Amino acid sequence: MRIGIIGAGQLGQMLGFAARELGDSCTFLDPAENPPAARAGPVITAAFDDAAALERLAAASDVVTYEFENVPVAALDTIERRVPIYPPPAALEEAQDRLAEKRLFERLEIPLPAYRAVDSHADLEAAARDIGLPLVLKTRRFGYDGKGQVVIRREADIESAWRALGGDSLIAEAWVAFDREVSALGVRGTSGEVALYPLTENRHADGILRRSVAPARDAAALTAAASTYLRRMLEALDYTGVLALELFVTGNRLLANEFAPRVHNSGHWTIEGARTSQFENHVRAITGRRLGPASARAHAGMLNLIGQIPPGAQRLEHGTLHDYGKAPRPGRKLGHITAVAESAAELDRRLAAIEAGLGGAAGGTDPPAA
Repeated sequence: MRIGIIGAGQLGQMLGFAARELGDSCTFLDPAENPPAARAGPVITAAFDDAAALERLAAASDVVTYEFENVPVAALDTIERRVPIYPPPAALEEAQDRLAEKRLFERLEIPLPAYRAVDSHADLEAAARDIGLPLVLKTRRFGYDGKGQVVIRREADIESAWRALGGDSLIAEAWVAFDREVSALGVRGTSGEVALYPLTENRHADGILRRSVAPARDAAALTAAASTYLRRMLEALDYTGVLALELFVTGNRLLANEFAPRVHNSGHWTIEGARTSQFENHVRAITGRRLGPASARAHAGMLNLIGQIPPGAQRLEHGTLHDYGKAPRPGRKLGHITAVAESAAELDRRLAAIEAGLGGAAGGTDPPAA
């Protein structure tokens, strides 16, 4: 089958590799020269909203998907009449606006932190009074990896936060003193078949995911709740493809943070650690195939490589390096390492050994500036 993918970054690359294993071909649309997914198929080099390029992509495809959530929905409208698009653009539209996303969680009775829409300085002051401090002020659209947000810890911070973000439509959210962060990943096929992956525990630094382990530790009750919420979303959105729901854990409760209508960084462990990777199952879903089992093969972990890939990453005793082929740059995701083990304790030892062998660069911070 011919698959069109909007975006040709590392997620597109991994989707392309999975599609190739299933006998499918991929064509990508991306403005970058020589993006990572060029290793997996031809790339139409053009802006994501280039009408002529989108028509070329549609003509070369039996189905279209996307690898990131900032795809212009209006651009998809121009080709949706010609070719099926999964996940559905309506789900993408919900995810692109944080206010719409919060209201979706409310409609589906998925618990979430308190929030307020902010369109003026007065709205921000009112949100600080109603929600209390600290709170997080975010742009409603186009934020990722910690960008487009400011933490307001005291009243004196309100003015500077407004100056930093006040030109956009905003949302204020209660600060959550969470115990840990987890993500629930699931996939739904065109027939309505659903497969859910084990709950994944994540660690972030500077707004960027650094480390994931699955199954999450001591999380049976949390897994049941997360699965319920994820199924509600998949059904309500009439969804096709992989969806990731990010959640805060506070005691024995889950609070929804955000969702991503696509394959997700916290699911990279599934390539080696699950019976069917999130990338293969996304391809299976959008092409109308039966889904593969989403159960874990063993305990699995993933370490992101940010800003550099240290030489030690090529000499791993336990672990698999995925190099995206991107040029080094501070804050840039260049690759990841996965490890699997028969027990949680053994996985922890292997991840610690990998981090030590890389000088702490894996799952840590960017290298210091020269």
